[in-house]
Amino acid sequence: MSATGTELQTAQTEGSSSIGALMESLGKAAVDAAAVLALATTEQKNAALRAAADAIRARREEILAANAEDMEAARAKGLSSAMLDRLLLDDKRIEAMARGIEDIIALPDPIGTVIAEWERPNGLRIQRVRVPLGVIGIIYESRPNVTADAGALCLKSGNAVILRGGSESQHSSRAIHACLVEGLRSAGLPEACIQLVPTTDRAAVGYMLAGMTDYLDVLVPRGGKSLVERVQREARVPVIGHLEGNCHVYVDRDADVRMAKEIVLNAKLRRTGICGAAETLLVDRACADTHLGPIVRALLDAGCEVRGDETVQKVDPRVRPATEDDWYTEYLDSIISARVVDGVDGAIEHIARYGSAHTESIVTDNEATAERFLQRVDSAIVLHNASTQFADGGEFGMGAEIGISTDRFHARGPVGLEQLTSYKYVVRGSGQVRP
Repeated sequence: MSATGTELQTAQTEGSSSIGALMESLGKAAVDAAAVLALATTEQKNAALRAAADAIRARREEILAANAEDMEAARAKGLSSAMLDRLLLDDKRIEAMARGIEDIIALPDPIGTVIAEWERPNGLRIQRVRVPLGVIGIIYESRPNVTADAGALCLKSGNAVILRGGSESQHSSRAIHACLVEGLRSAGLPEACIQLVPTTDRAAVGYMLAGMTDYLDVLVPRGGKSLVERVQREARVPVIGHLEGNCHVYVDRDADVRMAKEIVLNAKLRRTGICGAAETLLVDRACADTHLGPIVRALLDAGCEVRGDETVQKVDPRVRPATEDDWYTEYLDSIISARVVDGVDGAIEHIARYGSAHTESIVTDNEATAERFLQRVDSAIVLHNASTQFADGGEFGMGAEIGISTDRFHARGPVGLEQLTSYKYVVRGSGQVRP
């Protein structure tokens, strides 16, 4: 069973030993729930998700009230505008959460899928079959919608999950989690399939990282650089995640200037606080006279600070000088670094040196140049004539995502249903023995 309010109170008053007891109880309950969930039918999982989506809509006012409490506390702490935007819920975002769950319902259930099958000369029939990872721990910061997205994805992919949201979003996350639990209960699945760590004590994070190897099969961090660095450094179980999203847009000499301006503005300013927001603008030296000025001035006029090299600084007196550190920086704010490069190869070289292997876009009407960029840039997501803000599992038709992985093992890019599975080999024989 999941942790109770009494356990929470005990944990907060008796210190780290009680945090350990609390986390142990969550872990044991998750393992038991995972064994049940791995055998649940697609219909049962979808029923739980459908009821959860209905509950999110029905409890909209409760969720908004909880979020207002979080927002008030966040403003009092002086959180940045980008962080406040991540935290904010409104009618549109609540509806998007419910629709995201419904999108996951519509996706094929990956569990039990036969990935490959073949027969050996001795008559053995071998299948590679998708199975859940088991129990997933997800540590995230201020985005309360992660509670719904992660819970729903783990449920559909047959994994039990322990969610540890940030203290900034604690009230919002609890209200959303209650909707997920309502869905589980209505479908006859264990409530411990989706658990929310019921304390903001930071010791709980440390325990998830180093003290739950008997329970957690994988950890997924979703948040700022310091959180991800800590998880990657201290975790004693495998980690799926990315350190930062230093994303680039390269405007080529053969780009349509109007398209380029629209893409850059969207990539940078649609939502500055997400990992797919563009942080660096690269412009081909061959089109600097025609393309650089309109794009840079449009950014400045829209309220974006531009930090540029010498060529970019000459475009407008409002441009500030860029330092070496700027090319490495994920701002998550209305700031962008900009420089002129020598063609597509110059852009590829810059991205290889300074990028974080997250998401990069080229704007060009030259198909050969685009293909050179798409093939040679070694990032999880590469785009042609599209905004980097499409780096999102929902936009990829995956229903939702737990995050964007820049790893090269297991999962890369948006982490959705398939990426939350492993596989096993099922071998059927008729009495064969090995000579």
